[in-house]
Amino acid sequence: MHVFYSDPFEFPLPPGHTFPLGKYRLLRERVAAWPAATGVQLLLAPRATRDELLLVHTAAYVDAFVGGRLDAQHQARIGLPWSEALVERSLRSCGATLAAARTALAHGVAVYLAGGTHHARADRGAGYCVFNDCAVAARIVQREGGRERVLVVDTDVHQGDGTAAIFAGDPSVFTFSIHGEQNFPAAKAASDLDIALPSGTGDDVYLQRLQQGLDAAFAAGAPQFVFFLSGADPFAGDRLGRLSLSKAGLLARDRRVVAACRAHGVPFVTVMGGGYAREIADTVDVYEATVRCVVDG
Repeated sequence: MHVFYSDPFEFPLPPGHTFPLGKYRLLRERVAAWPAATGVQLLLAPRATRDELLLVHTAAYVDAFVGGRLDAQHQARIGLPWSEALVERSLRSCGATLAAARTALAHGVAVYLAGGTHHARADRGAGYCVFNDCAVAARIVQREGGRERVLVVDTDVHQGDGTAAIFAGDPSVFTFSIHGEQNFPAAKAASDLDIALPSGTGDDVYLQRLQQGLDAAFAAGAPQFVFFLSGADPFAGDRLGRLSLSKAGLLARDRRVVAACRAHGVPFVTVMGGGYAREIADTVDVYEATVRCVVDG
């Protein structure tokens, strides 16, 4: 199993900033400690190229961000201070999902130990998301893999508004987002299928609605490739989540998505999505369980 990472390229954050960047490093360290019998191959993420990014993003936005010329308003919308390290991390974060997609085209499945930057739109970033990795990767599998129909299953607690906006009106990419209805972003985009859940939703209701959504999305999208944005932030202990899933409930979520991909015989890539638990170990626990679910099949 090919598992990609990019965490060595962490960027400095100002004092008091709440983004838990170290979660990616901790996750890689845990996966690296797994027995060799798991068959995991940890691979450093390559950089996404400008031409690859332009499959989704505008040249004006890509060049302004990479060159450090975004205005203060656009940089503030991203929520992370600009630095050369952030550029490097962003290019490799997108590049990791592209590499995972190419691997899944060849071998059926791959994982990236971060990613899921679903708030980025064609011409701007937002919500800690610079480039929309799964959107760019969807264009890669269409162009290089001949997979005309792609499904994005987004179970991050925040709606995948950037992905929905990028593929609005494009029948070749079906976007499905199950998320908290009272969570960021305040102004939602229209996915092909949105399931918005009230605050406090727990395991049983969540899993029932998820299964309904998966059945509908696979039927309507008839996908030839799937991107699964998992997300640790529906966890009850997440600072930004507002839902109330247990770790067992989140693992059941992962198993249902993975089972659906396997039942339909389609290659898929799993990325981690958001996670902001009060105790960072809880976020890493959920992430690790997601990776193990994919690896174990």
